[in-house]
Amino acid sequence: MDVPAPLAPPHASLAPGPAPGEVRLSQARLGDRGIIGSVGAPADQGRGGLDADELERRLLELGFVEGARLEVIHEGALGHDPIAVRLDDMRVALRRRDGANIIIVLTPEPVA
Repeated sequence: MDVPAPLAPPHASLAPGPAPGEVRLSQARLGDRGIIGSVGAPADQGRGGLDADELERRLLELGFVEGARLEVIHEGALGHDPIAVRLDDMRVALRRRDGANIIIVLTPEPVA
């Protein structure tokens, strides 16, 4: 009897992956802070009926742009979802699955 291979996590097919010192926002934890390194979704990704271009456009409109300072300030009780982040001078909440499209470069200093 063949044993099926384990399913890969939803973010495993995203490319390119984070470099050392970087993390996807979907994997960040409470208190993590950094600077947005890149925003983008792969062309084959569809989230809730949105194509990759639409999802990327919405994230950019919310202020998730390269170079913006970010800090995770809240996690939901169930599955740590959704998350709230301080994004420069505002607060934004989003689902972790959408955060998989944002790579942050971790920094030790506060976002302020």
